[in-house]
Amino acid sequence: MVKQTLLASTLLAITFGANATELVIAGRDSSYGDAMQFVVDEYKKADPQANITLVKRPSKGLYESVVLSMREKTGNYDVILMDDTWAPEFLANQWLTPLNQEIVSNDFIPSTVNLGRYPDVKGAAYAVPMVGNVAMFAWNKDLFEQYQLKQPQNWTDVINAAKTINQGGKASGVVYRGVKGNPIVTGFLPILWGYGGDVVDQQGKPTLNTPEAKRALETFLAMKQYAPKGVDVYNADEVRDALQKGTAAMAIEVWPAWVPDLDNPQLSKVVGKMEMMSPPAETGKPSPMLGIWQLAIPSDAKNKADAEQFIAFASSPQMQKALSLNFGIPPTRSSVYEDPELTAKYRWYPQQAAALSAGKARPRIQNWAEVESTLGDFLQMAMMGQMSADQALQQAQKRIERTMKK
Repeated sequence: MVKQTLLASTLLAITFGANATELVIAGRDSSYGDAMQFVVDEYKKADPQANITLVKRPSKGLYESVVLSMREKTGNYDVILMDDTWAPEFLANQWLTPLNQEIVSNDFIPSTVNLGRYPDVKGAAYAVPMVGNVAMFAWNKDLFEQYQLKQPQNWTDVINAAKTINQGGKASGVVYRGVKGNPIVTGFLPILWGYGGDVVDQQGKPTLNTPEAKRALETFLAMKQYAPKGVDVYNADEVRDALQKGTAAMAIEVWPAWVPDLDNPQLSKVVGKMEMMSPPAETGKPSPMLGIWQLAIPSDAKNKADAEQFIAFASSPQMQKALSLNFGIPPTRSSVYEDPELTAKYRWYPQQAAALSAGKARPRIQNWAEVESTLGDFLQMAMMGQMSADQALQQAQKRIERTMKK
């Protein structure tokens, strides 16, 4: 990977102060950690006096660390990177600091920046979007043309196309993640939303015992007959492998980080053949699932002014472009998705931007992780044939109702 060096003078019209204090940032490990280290290094070039410590942790460890720090008011961190599903808990507990309106740019795609507002989209912003993750739908245009199929417009089209392609014998019709917990729930939610259903209503009351949810789960279960054998235990690696080898024609869930390798001739047999789009909707509009990572300042942060300055730098258009080019980090700003250099490198950016704009967040409830685990268990039991769609949804409804009363 060739790193592009940023000219600090072109990044932002930021007036850097004298940084005698240490700015401590809690972030992710792996590729997200590499990207944030790049931001820190560039920041230090722009402000050589800056004293920054970047703490890199896996997702679960990051959550546990920042929660412990904010709950105990230790002031360990000045900036935190957080999954958007953590925001309801953090905001309800008043663990975050409202941000200066000047860094909450209108250039951010509304669906991404609104996740950081509280108590609703008209409220103050407590976080800005850093990573524009959104689940898209992938389909092999080459195979569709061979079987004279049209781009799917709804989930019925997906089932019919999967059946035709599967019967042709050249590839499985569809592939998805079947592992219980987050993976299977992530695959199911756009279908559930696409049938007009949801996990909870706006008051946080579970709503899985509905005709819409039943139709969505029956569609989800019907896909298995056209999926690769063993899809029940497929996770991200298996889905990506099936798409890259051309052994599956469609994927109901593809994340931005997975897409570039589909056009990499060293890894892929489907270069230029895979198309991206928002997941289809049976009724209403498509509802791609958002997976936004945000930057925020804890209420107990010791250096809030410096923290806000760093967040403005990290989320600037110039930095988002650099992170996209060098690390494949999906942007959250409209202007960055329209940059000619990026659209030339990532041909699917227009579709990705459209999916992000239409994106839907997972339920804004404090105990989403527990609800997701419960739903994932029952979805996989239905997938394994251990209970019907109706039984799985009724059982999930009862268990989630008990969870919501805790």
